[in-house]
Amino acid sequence: MAETARTLVQTLWFPAFFFVGFLVCYLLPFHNPTPHHVEVAVPAQSAPQLQHALDQTMPGAFDIIKVDSADAAKSAVTDRSATAGFVPGPGDSHLYTAKADGYSLESVLQKTFTGVAQQSGGNLQTHEVAPTAAGDGMGTGLFYLVLACTIPSYVMVMMLLRATTFGRRKKIITLAAAGAVLAPIAFGVGRMMNVIPNDPLAILFLFLMTQAVAQFSFGLVPFAKQFFPGVAMGLFVLLSMPSSGGAIPVQMVPGFFRALHPYMPMGNLIEALRGLFYFHGKGVTSHILVICCWIAAAVVLNLLAIWKERRAAAKEAAQGEAAPQPEPPVEDPVIEMQRPAAVPPHAHALGLPQSQLAGRITDRHGQPLSGVVVTVTGTHGRELVRATTDTDGEYAAGGLPEQFVNVIASAPQLLAAVARVPIRDGHLAREDFRLEPREQPANNQPVPAGG
Repeated sequence: MAETARTLVQTLWFPAFFFVGFLVCYLLPFHNPTPHHVEVAVPAQSAPQLQHALDQTMPGAFDIIKVDSADAAKSAVTDRSATAGFVPGPGDSHLYTAKADGYSLESVLQKTFTGVAQQSGGNLQTHEVAPTAAGDGMGTGLFYLVLACTIPSYVMVMMLLRATTFGRRKKIITLAAAGAVLAPIAFGVGRMMNVIPNDPLAILFLFLMTQAVAQFSFGLVPFAKQFFPGVAMGLFVLLSMPSSGGAIPVQMVPGFFRALHPYMPMGNLIEALRGLFYFHGKGVTSHILVICCWIAAAVVLNLLAIWKERRAAAKEAAQGEAAPQPEPPVEDPVIEMQRPAAVPPHAHALGLPQSQLAGRITDRHGQPLSGVVVTVTGTHGRELVRATTDTDGEYAAGGLPEQFVNVIASAPQLLAAVARVPIRDGHLAREDFRLEPREQPANNQPVPAGG
């Protein structure tokens, strides 16, 4: 019963995590968006009365900011010190809004202040001071553009975990190169669909976003281990998306997600792009600095991972064996990762996954032996993979964990041979064997040719 329960927990924790995550992080903030502490600039002489009226009808929805004049109310929107500006009048009242901050928020502002103007016996005139690009009718185009650079950046890390012949340095370079390709493509598609204005500086911002997500996720792998998919997707999907202010303006989601907004990379990129495209660069620098902080944290994580790997290697070399590794390998429950498996020798020439362990088995005269069974076991004796030599006496295996493994070559009428081999990510370990017939003297033990 205990074994069954443990298996179920290890197998089903990820879907359970996502089930709860989507309920809490998507259904909760998106089911009924309502304004919270939306800052509205109002001339000082009208501010107290208006705040009192709004608090009576929609408590906590709007915070009135006092300004000197009607022009100052408009300027507060364009310089991003307020979400909207309202100037009441004896006849018509004026509302200054920015569709770039989100169409749903603009709709709430128009509905609310239309009622305020009518109570004063006048009409409301709405002035759009930051319209979005012509192809972004709902003001959510930036969200989907940024999303297109966020999710693939995480998925790239998961797929690179399958590249067992790539070392950490190659994987980091690959992630950077992929980001350099994704960013201009995303910008080009956005321009082609007229979702964004033509400002090429956005390409740099999009590239920084890909690196913040990809490099930070990659740096997490050695520390989060088998929980890496939950940690990374929790950060960059479950928490980042509802707190980004892209699909639903951040002023209309619960307080927890509003509190996350200044710190998560997705929200900061959306705000930086809004500032770049629609607000004459206002606030761009601070948001890009936050994204750069994520990249700096990624550098630290990767340096710590390198230090950890070297320390473990030194310890293994000193002890002559690998430290116990009870944790299961890192796997993405959504994308099936490579498991230990036999692969054809010279698999790279066939366009197949490359091997981490390979070798050739011969008899005492150096002739290749086909059909020899090669069994690879882990530190604690658990079988990882079993392969068979081909007509040239060669075998290969891939998808092995980074640790010492035992390689056992056996065949009928021949004495088995065993070798202990270190597996290192990005390096091919080669172990050849020479098998002796069973009828040889008992004191003449077979010795691995490569050991």
